[in-house]
Amino acid sequence: MTTSEVKGKVFGYLPQDVPPIGSMLSLGFQQVLTMFPATVLVAILTKFDVGVTLLATGIGTIVALLVNKRRIPMYYGSSFSYITVVVTAMSLYDPSCFSDPNTVYCPNGVRLVQVGIIGTGLFNILMGLLIMRIGKAALDKVLPPIVTGSVAIVIGIALAGTALNMASSNWLVAFVTLIITILFSVYLQGRGLLGMLPILLGAIVGYLVAIPLGLVDFSRIGAAAWVGVPNITLPAFTDPRAWSLVPAIALIAIATIPESTAHLYQMSLYIDQLAKELGRAPLEIKKLIGLNLVSDGADDIVVGMLGGCAGTNYGENNSLMAITRNYSVPVLMAAAGIAIMLAFIGKLAALVNTVPVAVVGGLSIYLFGVIGKQGIALIQSEKVNLFEPKNLAIGATILVLGIGGNLGLKNSIFPFEVPFFFPDGIPAIVFAAMFGILLNALFILLPPSRFGVKERENINL
Repeated sequence: MTTSEVKGKVFGYLPQDVPPIGSMLSLGFQQVLTMFPATVLVAILTKFDVGVTLLATGIGTIVALLVNKRRIPMYYGSSFSYITVVVTAMSLYDPSCFSDPNTVYCPNGVRLVQVGIIGTGLFNILMGLLIMRIGKAALDKVLPPIVTGSVAIVIGIALAGTALNMASSNWLVAFVTLIITILFSVYLQGRGLLGMLPILLGAIVGYLVAIPLGLVDFSRIGAAAWVGVPNITLPAFTDPRAWSLVPAIALIAIATIPESTAHLYQMSLYIDQLAKELGRAPLEIKKLIGLNLVSDGADDIVVGMLGGCAGTNYGENNSLMAITRNYSVPVLMAAAGIAIMLAFIGKLAALVNTVPVAVVGGLSIYLFGVIGKQGIALIQSEKVNLFEPKNLAIGATILVLGIGGNLGLKNSIFPFEVPFFFPDGIPAIVFAAMFGILLNALFILLPPSRFGVKERENINL
């Protein structure tokens, strides 16, 4: 099949369809534009190299698509879910670089984090293979929505202090950026590609406001070469500090696994509807949950080896595919190729690095809050019974240990040293997740019903 089929007025591309070259490149460029703002913003926040991050997202996407045998059309970009623990790691192990507002890239810290990102990839692959073996229902007992949703809330809200610290460098620019981004995200819905780019558009407006205030240093752009090789770094496998980051970073996958699975379900519905309208057999990619997670893991291993930010399949790109009815894997391959080429444009990376801290702070207030609200949405969509004491206990302790620990403890770390794994103490978000998982396991082993306790009735919505 080389092109999409047309039946009446129905037009669209299913995963195996190959559009004409012009359509492939234009649709691919749209995918790059859609992933670019958030992917680059994560690199800025964590002080990873922008060029390497773009390179990694392209290569990682291609590898993930090949791993799933080109059956699952997903584009991979930088994940916001890992920012909290990565920022904690960078602040702890490369503090002089990470705390310097004039520094945009901290290679020593990146090399340590890379080992943890690779560990995340292996964890995702393991979870994918496990789901293939025992099914998703069994895994949901160990990681129920009250755990995964609460951890997602912590990931977003625990970063509140970071967002406000950045915004405080210039409150005017930060709030202009914030308000404009919100307005774009609300009022540009359903307006094609523009509706997919509120973060980019908000950043552009904030950037323009910052220029006359003297907040933009254009000298970086002039000093940068037009063509440059991204600063690829090798993981610090020989540094014992790096190995302590493996469980710390990998555990964040318990929040990204439900997100990735939700993306798969949504895509499956849209793809099968298009197939029906085109008179073709449904693909039912929703059955490929395990394979989808293996693909996620393959992307993270690639990203970790190169020195890019931890990745995830992007809901923004999925939404763009739903709007354009383009689910062609060859289009995503083309998009990945474009991202790889952009990685070698030195002045592009320099331009990105001129974005003022206040602009990033304004964007972060919105984005970090959205991450937290997505955790609430997960709990709500799964109809978790919050009248039941065990669910309240699990959720409440995760929230306070995670958010309180991140904002109130020194270096956001609980002072409980675990040899080899956490020699300097346990990061708050990781400790909260572990505590929640163990508390849930206790209720599985000793269910309240064994002691004659009846579960409270949930609200009837």
